[in-house]
Amino acid sequence: MNKRQQATRSSRRRALRLATLATLGTLGMALGMTGAAWAQKYPDRPIRLVVGYSAGGGVDAAARILSARLPAVLGQQVVVENRAGATGMIAADLVAKAAPDGYTLMMGDSAMLITKLLQPKIAIDPLTSFKPVAGAFVSPLMIVTGNDFPARTPAELVTELKTHPGRYSFATSGVGTVQHLGFEMLKQTTGSFVVHVPYRGAAQIVPDVVGGQVPIGVVSATAGMAQAKAGKLRAVALMNKAKLDGADGVAPLADALPGFDVAPRLFLLAPAGTPDDIVDKISAAVKTVLDTPEAATAAAAQGTLRAYAPPAQLRKDLADETARWKRIITDQRIVAEGS
Repeated sequence: MNKRQQATRSSRRRALRLATLATLGTLGMALGMTGAAWAQKYPDRPIRLVVGYSAGGGVDAAARILSARLPAVLGQQVVVENRAGATGMIAADLVAKAAPDGYTLMMGDSAMLITKLLQPKIAIDPLTSFKPVAGAFVSPLMIVTGNDFPARTPAELVTELKTHPGRYSFATSGVGTVQHLGFEMLKQTTGSFVVHVPYRGAAQIVPDVVGGQVPIGVVSATAGMAQAKAGKLRAVALMNKAKLDGADGVAPLADALPGFDVAPRLFLLAPAGTPDDIVDKISAAVKTVLDTPEAATAAAAQGTLRAYAPPAQLRKDLADETARWKRIITDQRIVAEGS
């Protein structure tokens, strides 16, 4: 090969490399724009918001506060789809396996975190199977007693339980609920011994506390205040620290136990792999809705408090809450019913 041929070949190679680099650069720019472009046109069809409980319950009601108001922000209908069963895990499985495109979301709750801890063989993991989108609400809980119970304040309740180990029992809506684990946290914090009486749901707890069948109940603040205002039972303490309208005379347990703060958390999740731009767009829309007076009024009517958290904060909150429940389950040796 003579020098002229070598020079020609070398020139062709340089030209090919330059063309290849230009093509790769154009492709890179296109790929880089894909997520942003996708998010710009999202959503272009209705979004389904899956709820793991039947219509009419607390999680369903919270989901409908959002679904009724998000269309005005996102420009598309948000349809609530109820898939009840297995403490929300049937719905969780459906959403985790859905396309990660922002069109299938889940209204999750603290029960999901606890269920995975009590039943580790469940394939769905709330911390890894989903992408956190937005914290939305918390549902305040209340400790109620019969009117003849010796304690009227959080401090008096703590003293009474510590002074008389084993004398009292407390009712909740079931083993492994936030109500149950929250009271177990109270027991652990105070070193007291109180017998747990699990009910099949909350409907009979208040009547049994009123009737004296069980001295202490852990119920939603809404249910507790309704009967306390009627004079049928005593509202002794809120389990969370946030102020609750309509319960101004009920002190939080944190007054007697600094830092104590327990309330079921409600939040939005998307399938793992959903693009960040879409997650951020949904999260911002949720914040816009929750910031409105109408959402505040609707939440108060359902006995919930607005508690927006952006994706990164929600991820941390869920990890911290899971670790807290794991400690209580382990320390108090709690096992799932039927185990």
